[in-house]
Amino acid sequence: MDRFKPYRDQLNALENAGRQRRLSVPDGRDFSSNDYLGLAHSPFLKEAAQTAIANGIAHGSGGSRLLGGHHPAHEALEDFAACHYGAEASLFFGSGFAANTALFATLPQTGDFVLHDALIHASVHDGMKLGRAAFKPFAHNDCNALEREIRLWRESGGTGTIWIAVESLYSMDGDQAPLADLARIADTHDAMLVIDEAHAVGVFGDRGIGLSGSIGYQENVVVLRTCGKALGGEGGLLTMPNILRDFFINRARPFIFSTAPSPLTAHLAQQAIAHIADNPSLRNTLAGHVAHARRCFDDLSLAEQQDSQIFPVILGEDRLAMTVATRLQDRGFDVRAIRPPTVPTGTARLRISLTLNVSQDDIRDLAAELHEALAMARAA
Repeated sequence: MDRFKPYRDQLNALENAGRQRRLSVPDGRDFSSNDYLGLAHSPFLKEAAQTAIANGIAHGSGGSRLLGGHHPAHEALEDFAACHYGAEASLFFGSGFAANTALFATLPQTGDFVLHDALIHASVHDGMKLGRAAFKPFAHNDCNALEREIRLWRESGGTGTIWIAVESLYSMDGDQAPLADLARIADTHDAMLVIDEAHAVGVFGDRGIGLSGSIGYQENVVVLRTCGKALGGEGGLLTMPNILRDFFINRARPFIFSTAPSPLTAHLAQQAIAHIADNPSLRNTLAGHVAHARRCFDDLSLAEQQDSQIFPVILGEDRLAMTVATRLQDRGFDVRAIRPPTVPTGTARLRISLTLNVSQDDIRDLAAELHEALAMARAA
């Protein structure tokens, strides 16, 4: 018996469809990472880490937060984040994925209803599957569709709390959610609003707090901000009312039964948040990159509202996306093809991510190579 046949068959099917994933070490000019402000390899964070280690901060926690793994660095980060982001409390997780999964597995209760944007992150889907509440998607960024789903659920007898789950900036399309309208809907229907700021924190907002702004101060709002993208480290921070933090500590299994994140990681996250707040030139320089890229890519049918650091070049067919990406990689540009199921069928694309790891000259060079690669691939 070939015990591995089911796996081999599935991998062969992915390969035949041009969708098999493989790990590859980044090589070339960085147009694929989420290190938007270039902090991951920055002298600032290296020096902060060296100083912290010299002063005795632990690189390992030694246990879960409830069993010996709770360190002063965790408390310092969470107190600082709550104050900085205008919330009553915050809680630190080892990753944004873990935080999202824990949130939706824990907070929505039996009888509640989760309505999520159709393009919400996979971690939310995993959390909802582990949770107690019913859930349903609504059309991407469509507030009318959201309100229609709320009305239909209430008319069918739904009496629990409604949870609205969105991202402030969508990682594959680079477009922003209508947060003001979503907050109004949440207030009107006495709903909870969960905003994933993973790709906006550090890049947008006063002091880099993200796109949610004062909406994040409301007691019916929970915000996730990851530390592994613009903040240059790892981990995920949830900001929320105190009572929900207490509930997490007592009921969130991914929090209770996981070894706590490294105290060093927590310390560096705090340092990065403060550094970004104190250095608006980082955000301003990235905004300049975005404006320059729009000019360089002006004939690629980018959406009018596309004003973020994420530039999707939608090619449709999986193999075409792979062919163009491979050519760009061969020319020294680290650009990756994104294929289903990460994105909807028929929307395979190049995801061009702008960071401070590249210059405007690099962006211009990429645009020239991209136009040539597209012309050659389509002529083949």
